[in-house]
Amino acid sequence: MAIGIRFFFLITALLCVQEGLSIKCWVCRSDSDPKCSDPFDNSTVPITNCKQEPDLEHLPGVRPTMCRKIRQKVNGEWRYFRSCAYMGEPGIAGDERFCLMRTGTYNIFMEYCTCNSKDGCNSASYRYVNWLLLLIGLITTVRYIFVV
Repeated sequence: MAIGIRFFFLITALLCVQEGLSIKCWVCRSDSDPKCSDPFDNSTVPITNCKQEPDLEHLPGVRPTMCRKIRQKVNGEWRYFRSCAYMGEPGIAGDERFCLMRTGTYNIFMEYCTCNSKDGCNSASYRYVNWLLLLIGLITTVRYIFVV
């Protein structure tokens, strides 16, 4: 009986891992869509499954695992870029509350934020359980417990 219960929990855990293998991020640019700036209005911006993003030529085999937001000030004008992130570390030393900041020549300022704590990283996301797989796992477990 203990093996059947372990099997059920294993199936349940695998369902959760399936959700965790990809992250969904907002992908937009404020220079082409003003709603991409802050405060962010995601009412018309579709969320993108980063798993579907193409491979980058200069990073073969590297897949996006985080979301990125870049806030850039060029000659006094703020620009915002949101996308899937292929490299980096969430926040500073893993703390998503902190972003990297850089100042460059020609009056350029950049704030670079990465996160992977949840889909969108700036809005709540409801995770749907794959009920069919959960039901199959439950039936298999019950059958295994009572038949074997």
